Amino acid sequence: MKDKIFHNMSQRAATLLRDDLEAKGAVRLSEVEAAQKEILAAAKRLADEGQLSLGAAGEAYI
Repeated sequence: MKDKIFHNMSQRAATLLRDDLEAKGAVRLSEVEAAQKEILAAAKRLADEGQLSLGAAGEAYI
């Protein structure tokens, strides 16, 4: 998932984010899971609003 996010950012922004993530160090699993739930909720909301397309796994686009 990180690769998809970094791919959709400018190279400079992606580099800065990678540096920030490396500097932060270890994070508690509960914090990671909470953040993942927030991201998933935001993605679903954007998909419902038609601002984001969540394709099915293996789905081909033409």
